[in-house]
Amino acid sequence: KLFIKDLWFEKVPVRIYQPKVPSASQRRGVIFFHGGGWVFGSLETHEKLCRSIATESESVVVSVGYRLAPEHKYPAAYEDCLTATIHFMKNTENYGVDPARVIVCGDSAGGNLAAAVSQTLAGRSDLPRLRAQILIYPGLQALDFNLPSYQQNRGVPLLFRERAAFYMLQYLNGDASNLEEVLEGSHIPIDIKLNYRKWVSPDNIPEKFKVRGYKPHVLLDCTTEVYETVKRFCEPNLCPLLAEDAVVHQLPESFILTCEYDVLRDDGLLYKKRLEDNGVRVTWYHLEDGFHGIINSFNSDWLSFSSGRRGLDNIVNFLKSL
Repeated sequence: KLFIKDLWFEKVPVRIYQPKVPSASQRRGVIFFHGGGWVFGSLETHEKLCRSIATESESVVVSVGYRLAPEHKYPAAYEDCLTATIHFMKNTENYGVDPARVIVCGDSAGGNLAAAVSQTLAGRSDLPRLRAQILIYPGLQALDFNLPSYQQNRGVPLLFRERAAFYMLQYLNGDASNLEEVLEGSHIPIDIKLNYRKWVSPDNIPEKFKVRGYKPHVLLDCTTEVYETVKRFCEPNLCPLLAEDAVVHQLPESFILTCEYDVLRDDGLLYKKRLEDNGVRVTWYHLEDGFHGIINSFNSDWLSFSSGRRGLDNIVNFLKSL
């Protein structure tokens, strides 16, 4: 049902999925960034998912094979995703894509990259505006690993709390030497934390998400040495939840998928609130029985989950509405 080809967008490898059925008008284009903690994942790991999105929504999907950590530290992955997106937006006519209907999409670390790319392009007047962003259980901040969802789901597969912090550090520095400080929250000075409290705080999480064994966390200060190694955690290209309102205000229509049993659930909830507070239209879909990584298991050969299928159906329906 699809034409599939591997290409390079400048120095970035991409795989393009184009539906074979003829289309009366230009199609929408979906630029997809795979998950895997910035460390794993590839065009292959998300092949089935990209095929499904292309076939079921009749969209052209471009999957981006960005460079991985720890060999390639931040901002390598972000820069590759941005490069590929801009290249595609400037060449949509080569793929029969409507330049006014380009959507960025990603799961987990890919959701982080989609949010960062979307923020970067929000203010650009030399390119068409992105039509939407689709963030599938994205990781969006590294200030607080003690939010309710981090406490409640610390030991839930496929993403443990410790691993989430480990991957963030791998992406940032290529090593995880400050893992303990990051987990306990002694990696960012209190004054900076308080500055971001209006955006990253359990107070902004609806009460119903706190009932499952959440204990408020004591604010700890940090040493200058530790902060020096992780201060780029305050950059929105790495942690999009920390972007200024002026940027968030310009973002396109958004779809956010969260899972109840996922340490990253609250990152999605906090970003949803920020987008809504800034007048951005948000479609939110919450999988009550979902866990991190479930969308990739929607048609796994050995273990398949019906809620993964429901999540994918909702993503496809959102795309069809654009």
